Amino acid sequence: MTRTEERVAWKANGFLFLLLEIFLLLAGAGLVIYGIGIIFLVVAVLLLPGFVMIQPNEARVLTFFGKYAGTIAEDGFFWANPFASKKKISLRVRNFHSDKLKVNDADGNPILIGAVIVWKVVDSAKALFDVEDFNVFVAIQSETAIRSLASRYPYDRHDQSLPSLMGAPEEVAENLCTELQERLKIAGVEILEARISHLAYAPEIAQAMLRRQQAQAVIAARQKIVEGAIGMVEMALDHIEKKGVVELDEERKAAMVNNLMVALVSEGETTPVINTGTLFT
Repeated sequence: MTRTEERVAWKANGFLFLLLEIFLLLAGAGLVIYGIGIIFLVVAVLLLPGFVMIQPNEARVLTFFGKYAGTIAEDGFFWANPFASKKKISLRVRNFHSDKLKVNDADGNPILIGAVIVWKVVDSAKALFDVEDFNVFVAIQSETAIRSLASRYPYDRHDQSLPSLMGAPEEVAENLCTELQERLKIAGVEILEARISHLAYAPEIAQAMLRRQQAQAVIAARQKIVEGAIGMVEMALDHIEKKGVVELDEERKAAMVNNLMVALVSEGETTPVINTGTLFT
């Protein structure tokens, strides 16, 4: 499939041609009684459609008898081929805010996701000639990319070292921007930024997923507590042996480990029991 590449259209200083236009009109009016003035007036009328004024961040795409004749993207007052049609196209930065899309994440859970896409046209020829409507094309391809991205990541993960939609927003945004750029380059569009603007579980599972997250958080917290308690017990036994405070057989060590683990891991306050006898009673 042949792709259209933007190129610069021929143009001339509009003010010089404006002076020429004024001269032709005056000369034509003055010489109209001699017949030659009609020629000057006809030429002036034919030159008139060639004037074009380009605003900043705006372009004119010229087509001549159905063929692309180039683009004028420089702001100012110009004169170009008067027989070419001149289609205006904005080069300004635009925002696309997607709807809240219902998608299944990588774990199969239904979620609602939306994104804000910042983009602009950088190739006017591709934007006008290679796609039917570049605004609609951007909207459809953006929503398709958002759905594709959401299906590759889980909503959230307890292990923060693994990427998720909630846990790795920068990585998700970068991948979304890369995928969008690949999809939209055919339309001469550059993606400046892409960010997730809305992310939530679908209403029908929101409460259940909240309870699951709470349970996972409790389990994770207990694991950390147990790991810390084991480390403290090991440290206590090691210090007792190194300092020679008391000699403990395996049975007493087990009892001490049990008592320390209960004291450190218990959710409630522990009540100490004072031994008034010997160490081994």
